[in-house]
Amino acid sequence: MPQIITVSNQKGGVGKTTTAVNLAAALGALGHFTLLVDMDPQANATSAIGVDPNNLEASTYEALVTDDPPKAHVLQEFKNIALLPASIDLAGAEIELLEQEEREFALKRSLARLDDIYDYIVIDCPPSLSVLTINSLVAADWVLVPVQAEYLALEGLSRMMLMIQRIQKRYQADLKLLGIVTTMFDGRTNLAQQVLEELRRAFPEKLLKTMINRSVRLSEAPSFGKPIVYYDPRSTGSEQYLELTREIIHVCDEETRARARA
Repeated sequence: MPQIITVSNQKGGVGKTTTAVNLAAALGALGHFTLLVDMDPQANATSAIGVDPNNLEASTYEALVTDDPPKAHVLQEFKNIALLPASIDLAGAEIELLEQEEREFALKRSLARLDDIYDYIVIDCPPSLSVLTINSLVAADWVLVPVQAEYLALEGLSRMMLMIQRIQKRYQADLKLLGIVTTMFDGRTNLAQQVLEELRRAFPEKLLKTMINRSVRLSEAPSFGKPIVYYDPRSTGSEQYLELTREIIHVCDEETRARARA
């Protein structure tokens, strides 16, 4: 069974989609067949990986509102990556799902219809509390929370922690916090250092060691439709996302071994 990781934060502009896309790409580059699922109607993850969201035969919309098996597109340009893309139609799925029973489990049911060929599934969801976000969390084994090193990000993080607890209580008791990753970090500023210390104090066991620095190359990569590990493999951003991915693989493997022992 694949490890399913949802990348989520209710606050926008924290590097959520950047992290989802580059985590999926780095997992593929490290030899793990990975499916990237775009659950955001803005379809930024879809376009960031070089797929036109306005020219799709099927998307996550159909995956949520029909009984047909999801149609994932294997991306030949990037090693070991497939994409379940999003389009603007996905916004309509929120309304249609409201009429379904157990609407919170629509994505989970859809992913269960996929061929069992993936090592990892990475889900990018909207920066809001919506039925799409809830579906993304209910379908997951893990939630990875990107946090920008600024004051307001801490406030958003506390809301995110409450949301995870509610999902665990009502829908998915096995959902686990994979970790908190600091993004767009600028170590030259006192604020960034202060926020990092606060994160270490508040989440000593869940703050991941790898930080993602603010980077022009990371910002450029989506406009070329490439993850950073393919756009500029020697850049700091590429090295950091590969290191983050190795750390995430280690966390997942440790949990798998702990369950086996139990």
